[in-house]
Amino acid sequence: MYNVFLTQSGGILGPIATLLGWILNALYNFLSLFNITNVGVVIIVFTFITRGLMIPLTIKQQKYTKLSSRMNPEITKINAKYKGKRDPDSMQKMQAETQAVYEKYGASPTAGCLPLIIQLPIMFALYDVIQNIPAYVSKIHVLYANIANAITAIPGYVDTLAKATSEFGVNTSKFTEMADGTLSINHIIDILAKLTSAQWGELASKFPTIQEGIVSKSHEIMSINSFIGGLNILDKPGLTFPGILIPILAAVLQYIQTKLMTATTPTDKDNPMASSMTTMNAIMPIMSGVFCVMLPMGIGLYWVAGSAFAILQQIVINKHMDKIDVDTLIEKNKMKAKKKKVKKGIIPKTSIENLAKQQTKSIDNASQVTKSTSGYANSVRKSYNSTKNNSETTYTAGSIAANANLLKNRNHDKGDK
Repeated sequence: MYNVFLTQSGGILGPIATLLGWILNALYNFLSLFNITNVGVVIIVFTFITRGLMIPLTIKQQKYTKLSSRMNPEITKINAKYKGKRDPDSMQKMQAETQAVYEKYGASPTAGCLPLIIQLPIMFALYDVIQNIPAYVSKIHVLYANIANAITAIPGYVDTLAKATSEFGVNTSKFTEMADGTLSINHIIDILAKLTSAQWGELASKFPTIQEGIVSKSHEIMSINSFIGGLNILDKPGLTFPGILIPILAAVLQYIQTKLMTATTPTDKDNPMASSMTTMNAIMPIMSGVFCVMLPMGIGLYWVAGSAFAILQQIVINKHMDKIDVDTLIEKNKMKAKKKKVKKGIIPKTSIENLAKQQTKSIDNASQVTKSTSGYANSVRKSYNSTKNNSETTYTAGSIAANANLLKNRNHDKGDK
């Protein structure tokens, strides 16, 4: 059964869905100026635009992946070194050594996950917008609203809709106002937006007094929802031609996309995650095809368009990444990490290699300073002894000057001792 939600998303995804919905609405209105009012075309263009906006995150993810090809062997060795050791001291040492590797390459343990974490809510919100287009596109909303308003004018429309939704497999349990014998326009639109081509005719027959109006308006709705070969994006593709082409395309394009993403990344066989990634890369295309069979074609179309864009994007990114030297990337990462720490007021930790160099340099300098100080002290002492021993000054015995000189010499002798 379909799970029907509020016309527009709320909660955490609400603001993101609203922004994406605004883009979709603006795009539909723009294409309408050229008499392009096909939702399928709009979904494709919309998918390309939204995916294009996420290119910086994708590039960042790819840079981290390239960097990982250098880091992972070292991290794998550290994991092997402390394998089976779970005492606090070993765990602390393992964590410190792992952190040292990340600092060596100017990377962060969360750098690989962050772009993905940012993209996930966008993708979920995007999926919701595609699934509830009438809620976000004003011109399409008007078409559904005309039918919804006509239905509310019919006595007992709530009971009729309740029976129809039960037959159509649309879940309305969240529409709490139905218990009071009423149904909001937006919730009626939510129901209508789930109807397939065949179900529109069945719904019209349940409201005979407005049957012609529902049929004419539904034809207009199905016209803007139609796609190649007379397909309706609200229908499930099934396993017959030409609908089956969407699941097949989704699976094939997902496979190509996965291959391109892993083409520039060498696989570390010693990494325990490598086998898991290989398995997932094999399963994902199959899952894409299965989901596209079960879901309305509009979602499958979005999936196909997204994969097609990702393939083109990956080809360009791969060429760009081939030109990037890993050592240069590491140095840039180190500089960025250092600047971030300076901004936060954190004194950057010196790497073990640089620390060793500094310590060696300090020892050499200290040795030179010691030699120079000793030399200077010896020269002063020699000068003093020479002055003391070679002094030609004579004093009269018993004179004040002679006594003072005798005292001075005794003090100096004590100081030398």
